[in-house]
Amino acid sequence: QNSQLFEHHYNKMKSIFRLPLQRLTQNSLKMSQLSYKCHRYFSDCRFSEDHEWIQQTDDGKYIIGITDYAQDSLGEIVFVEFPEIGDAFNKGDVFGQIESVKAASELYMPVAGEVVEVNEKLNDEPGLVNSSPESDGWMIKVALNDNNELSSLM
Repeated sequence: QNSQLFEHHYNKMKSIFRLPLQRLTQNSLKMSQLSYKCHRYFSDCRFSEDHEWIQQTDDGKYIIGITDYAQDSLGEIVFVEFPEIGDAFNKGDVFGQIESVKAASELYMPVAGEVVEVNEKLNDEPGLVNSSPESDGWMIKVALNDNNELSSLM
């Protein structure tokens, strides 16, 4: 009788602690994966003082966009103006303009280079800059003139 009662209470206690323990384990795993992704992502991403970011792609070219802070400051993005493919810019040159419901702002080149691609998705979905500013909301892809210019960025 006592052993059955003990087993009943033991199984009840085990089930009470199982769910929180599973949640803790799953959340710990998610946090470690997130920490790894963020560390890996920011290790090869550079930022300008004007809140543009630049990151190397698999093809050796670099994509440029604006930071989460910049898009948050602008508010809802309604239009992005791009340069033409083949246009060349020096570091600090204006390469485009971004318009929101609150304001318009110029986009500055963080490094010198030639535009090899623009993110055409932003023509139809400028809100991608708000929802994913530091990944899907990239604006242009460039071939750099001098990779050493990256060292002057944060």
